[in-house]
Amino acid sequence: MRRACSAVVLVLAVASGEASDVEILRSTGGLAADVVGLLREPAAFQRAPDGSYLVLDRRGHVVYRVRSSGTDAIKIVQIGPESGRIIGPSALVLAGSRFIVADGPGRRERVQLFDLDGTRVSGFWLPGRATPRITLGALTLSGVSSLQWTGRSILMNQPELGGLMTEFTLGGQPYHTFGAFRSTGHEADRDVHLALNSGLPLVDPAGGYYFVFQAGLPMFRKYDADGRLLFERHIEGPELDAMIQTLPTIWPRRQDETGRELPLILPTVRAAAVAPNGDLWVSLSVPYTYVYDRHGEKIRTIQFQAAGTVSPDSLFFDSRDRLLVTPGCYIFTVS
Repeated sequence: MRRACSAVVLVLAVASGEASDVEILRSTGGLAADVVGLLREPAAFQRAPDGSYLVLDRRGHVVYRVRSSGTDAIKIVQIGPESGRIIGPSALVLAGSRFIVADGPGRRERVQLFDLDGTRVSGFWLPGRATPRITLGALTLSGVSSLQWTGRSILMNQPELGGLMTEFTLGGQPYHTFGAFRSTGHEADRDVHLALNSGLPLVDPAGGYYFVFQAGLPMFRKYDADGRLLFERHIEGPELDAMIQTLPTIWPRRQDETGRELPLILPTVRAAAVAPNGDLWVSLSVPYTYVYDRHGEKIRTIQFQAAGTVSPDSLFFDSRDRLLVTPGCYIFTVS
């Protein structure tokens, strides 16, 4: 297992005449180098209750299970469009002692539940074809890529259903949609309006939900357990000033496989997660991560360092003080 000295360094970021303290967090571990070398594009890195690690290799269309030592990776879900396999995967999330994977065979969105040995337990298809909302590099993200587990249901951002967040049963039935859309100024263009209301629904272990808008003006909302809005906050800081000042109002369009033209919208937020104490961590399209307390106040500005600066694609807390990050499958001590 890779080892590095734990270190937190404070530096000063200056932009637009303002300054903020930036903590440099250095990796304190991660998966073994030979395991990471197997991965073409690690998109999720989580730790199961038994101590083993699960890694979703998006480009390899594979789920690996890795021993608690960070060594000896075993393929437990293989590539393929058939039930029990995955192709075009976009998300993996732990569901107690099981895990859920979202993928998209033939541009149809599918959700499957697996045991930790890779045995398929159940699954369902979402109706229609996947509509890409946001483009991150070569990857196009749709609602199924926002998959979360509440402890009793599957939570996704499916704005086509009329709200920011929708809960699904394990059989795929939507039963609770909540969160009003924000105003975008593009209500007349449905594709742009829905894309700017796309984002990451998150379960707060302390109760309720967060929703982090992933494109357009960066902001987040907090909802209670019944889906009532508690507060809304803009995500601001000197590290973001230049990006916010140049946010587009017109987007280029591209044709999908059916010939339909869709806007090419880039994210302002790459990843987000909620810590066990209820703090919200938001990783931005610039290489910084902001941390907000349960009242919505920003309390930390962080930059991750490992082999170089890390811009997280996924964040997962396996304890109060340990954060698992892709790419690179690094572990950071964040207390």
